[in-house]
Amino acid sequence: MPHRRTPRLVATDLDGTLVRSDYSISARTKRAVLAIQETGTVFVMVTARPPRWLHDLTDLVGAHGIAIVANGAILYDVTQRKAIRTRLIDPVVALDVAQAIRAEIPEVEFAIERTDRYGQEPRYLNRWPTPENTLVAAIDVLLAEPAAKLLVRHPSWHSDDLLAKIAPLVGERVAASHSGGHSLVEISASGVSKAAMLADFAAELGISATETIAFGDSLNDLPMLAWAGTSYGVANAHPEVLAIVDRVCPTNDEDGVATVLEEVFNL
Repeated sequence: MPHRRTPRLVATDLDGTLVRSDYSISARTKRAVLAIQETGTVFVMVTARPPRWLHDLTDLVGAHGIAIVANGAILYDVTQRKAIRTRLIDPVVALDVAQAIRAEIPEVEFAIERTDRYGQEPRYLNRWPTPENTLVAAIDVLLAEPAAKLLVRHPSWHSDDLLAKIAPLVGERVAASHSGGHSLVEISASGVSKAAMLADFAAELGISATETIAFGDSLNDLPMLAWAGTSYGVANAHPEVLAIVDRVCPTNDEDGVATVLEEVFNL
């Protein structure tokens, strides 16, 4: 697995990539992540997760303390627990998009992620414990303020099928993708992606795409993997990811990211 130079930036998705199927991060992976940071390489987590789901990972963010969350809508200081930069969906656009989706697919339910609050429609099937300050309301109330993500849940369709139906409905007004969630599509503001925020983050550090390696597993990772100088898909990744990455590494449950880091950095 030869590399001409040691990467200056390592960017990785979390769930399905760095995180195992039981939602743990192995001791081996933690050792590898901390070891590469000791060499001076910048490590950044680039995830669909909302900010609150990063607070248990402060030991991995490094001295810079930064993570890219909500599919690139938020540059987040994990240690200070505050958003540094946001790219949110305009409420008028978001409501228009939601109404267009529901008119075509009446059985969907919606939820939203703001920088500091989660909200959902009353019948939305949330697969995780709802936060204490959850806003439960109709979609027009949920979208009364700018949102980082609009979540669209179908009771039975696969995420691929739901995305295929939604994409032509929303066009370029917003960015629609999915991160492997069950029957879930995630919608961000137009132009928002993991790649866009990662490119800005790297530029501020004086790091180029060619000095970056990135890891991912799902459709929302595709722009980031295309941007990075070297891209890796874990073996359990979506077929579209495996079709475009430079290299395939072992699965998330086999510590694929750690395996690559150990080889690249001679750990």
